[in-house]
Amino acid sequence: MRWLVGWSSTAAGALGGAVGYGLRDDGRYDGGEPYGGQVGYDGETLHPVGSQLLWGDPDPLWAVGDWRPDEVRVVKADTQTRIAVLGTCGASDEQLRVGLFAARGGALRHLTAWPGSYTAVVQVGRRITVCGDLAGARPVFHTPWAGGTAYATAALPLADLIEANLDFGHLAALLAAPDVPAALHDSTPYDGVRRVPPGHALILRAGAREIAGYDPVASLAVAAPPADPDSAVDGVRDALVDAVRARLSAPRHVPDIDPGPVPGMGPAERRAARGMPVPGIGADLSGGPASGTLALLAAGLPGMPGTVLGHGTGAGERLLAVTFNDLTTRGREEELQRAGALAANPRLHHVVVAGGEETLPYADLDGPLTDEPGPSLVSAARHRARLAAGSADHFTGYGARQVLDAHPARLADLLMDRKRRHLVRPVAALTKADGSVLVPARVYGAARRLARTPYRAGVENLADRLLHRSFDDDPGGAVGASLAALTWGGPGPAARWLTGEALAEVSVLLQNSAHRAGVGPGQRPGDYRARAALTRHAADLRILEQAAEIRSQRLHAPFLDNQVVRACRALPETLRVQPGARAAILRTVLKGTGITDLPPGWGAPTHGTTTAAARAGLRMATDPLLTLFDAPLLAEAGLIEARVVRKAVRAAASGEPLPLPGLADLISLELWLRRLLSRRGTCWTGTPARARAVPAGIAPQRRAVSSGG
Repeated sequence: MRWLVGWSSTAAGALGGAVGYGLRDDGRYDGGEPYGGQVGYDGETLHPVGSQLLWGDPDPLWAVGDWRPDEVRVVKADTQTRIAVLGTCGASDEQLRVGLFAARGGALRHLTAWPGSYTAVVQVGRRITVCGDLAGARPVFHTPWAGGTAYATAALPLADLIEANLDFGHLAALLAAPDVPAALHDSTPYDGVRRVPPGHALILRAGAREIAGYDPVASLAVAAPPADPDSAVDGVRDALVDAVRARLSAPRHVPDIDPGPVPGMGPAERRAARGMPVPGIGADLSGGPASGTLALLAAGLPGMPGTVLGHGTGAGERLLAVTFNDLTTRGREEELQRAGALAANPRLHHVVVAGGEETLPYADLDGPLTDEPGPSLVSAARHRARLAAGSADHFTGYGARQVLDAHPARLADLLMDRKRRHLVRPVAALTKADGSVLVPARVYGAARRLARTPYRAGVENLADRLLHRSFDDDPGGAVGASLAALTWGGPGPAARWLTGEALAEVSVLLQNSAHRAGVGPGQRPGDYRARAALTRHAADLRILEQAAEIRSQRLHAPFLDNQVVRACRALPETLRVQPGARAAILRTVLKGTGITDLPPGWGAPTHGTTTAAARAGLRMATDPLLTLFDAPLLAEAGLIEARVVRKAVRAAASGEPLPLPGLADLISLELWLRRLLSRRGTCWTGTPARARAVPAGIAPQRRAVSSGG
């Protein structure tokens, strides 16, 4: 894991010690103590473990973890004005300096408009500004601490700092309504640690905090201005090309040198066994349109995207394309053939990773502790097997579906904008998939109800459904999923297995948010639901990256970059909702860069393989999962009853049509809690042993329902 952490105190030296300790007369850090007078409980000096200081007293900032030298840049205008950029950023030092001057005047959007994926921190006197991203893949967290505010790009260090207990309301909301921002709000699994919403920045002035948005959202009162589809797709192409080029232009990273041969192993097998990626740049090549687009762009752009000269093939020009072939399930044969046809490009070196039963979901329940829980924890070993054959810099197509496809609730947006004729093709496609003549009336009726339902009424309806345990059967097929999504928010797939008290608490959270002053997102329901889905997907990708991490490897998801997200949001809804829109857009993107030779059927959807793998994994791991829920921590916290979940695991393994994503949510949360409570140590040095998150273990607090809150 890598993160940055710092704080802003109410006044220089407010926590004891001399003001300015650790600084020279000119205001620069003197190399002594990392900050002036900031002390812990017993007078000890606090430092993050494994950190490098970026600037010191009175508002220090550290970079923690295995950052590469080119991933940490600090540009100064003077002793009181500077900017730190951590991550992959395509801006030059001069552009950073211009952005710093703009931020000094209060303009924040400039800090988020460079290609790449990064976090920007600006210090102007005693004012600190930390910008999160639009998708939520690089979040910012904060908590009150010692009279000021501590902030970080990970929640666990802040939880250690304040010895936070678990927030059981947040954990219940994660299971009951994971896609509803009103339920989660700005909470985290740690009580007292808060999250900055995507598209916002944290502004600290001498310890006082403010959350400010830097990107406009679509208005509910006025229809969006008509957008030209061709120019919007051109904008997506330019943003994607800039995002890929930012990665290609970064300095090449060479992992630790291979110590030598192993009998019976080739170089690739040896690297994978030792947990070392291949030097250079590579990409996933699943056969789908997103990964294929990135692989072809990275291989086709100038800049020698492949291995480093003198390492690997020695050619310095071939991009490593990795395809995962799941031998336990069927249904992806055509997609694998398309991946092979794409890999015939002479600028690609194709590697196929075969996965057997050992790579099924739930096959390996051990793993590292991640910052937060996420459903990807149950399949981390599956992804690690693929990534172990990848490169030091590895492109992935994560996020393409969320930023390019139309959420079903966007059909209501079209009705609100009086664009009914654009519903014909998507409704016809659903009718063809279902085969029922009643589909058009059902879909149109649901979209019309959503268009006429205020946000507050939608949230109150969800709260009532949770309170009375009103859950629909698992919606099968595209029509059922679309009808279920045509609401302001619905119960999560794991909600049916929660206790009544846990559901009642989430219901109280929703009712309180609905009655809050100024309620409502100010957006159309489709745009609102699409942003929430993107945030959830980006958060899970962040957890997956931590859980499946390969030493010295960086995963790159250009579709989640700020500029790519902005370009995709500019696409007109009338284009998004058409069947096959994502593949058509990406085909046009490739055509605009000179790539036209695509295999037949490129972009065709694949169905059922993920569900089949999850069910096969459940069958293989039934006994370990039942043991896991013999005495689960979730039951100790009052969120579930162990016998109910054990019964659900047996039923799902035997083939009953239960919502498998809900079981993944439950199992991954139980795994995360066990890893959190079994950890030893803390993210800070110089602190007493008690200074870590959840020091007392599972200790449920009084519920909002029982307290009348």
